[in-house]
Amino acid sequence: MAERKKLLLRLDPAVHDALARWAADELRSTNAQIEFLLRKALSDAGRLPRGVGRMWPPGRPRKTDGEEDEPA
Repeated sequence: MAERKKLLLRLDPAVHDALARWAADELRSTNAQIEFLLRKALSDAGRLPRGVGRMWPPGRPRKTDGEEDEPA
């Protein structure tokens, strides 16, 4: 997989807060929510390049074999 690009993004604080709340509602990080929305906008506009990797689904990653629950 190619290295992920880093980007400095300046947002209005109210927009950032709204994105952060939306991301939390969908069990995503704010960064993942922004990427999700950008991918959706590109796809809707017919501009999402072919071969773009899929995003992980929202929420915690699934446990792998041999992984145990953390003690409470």
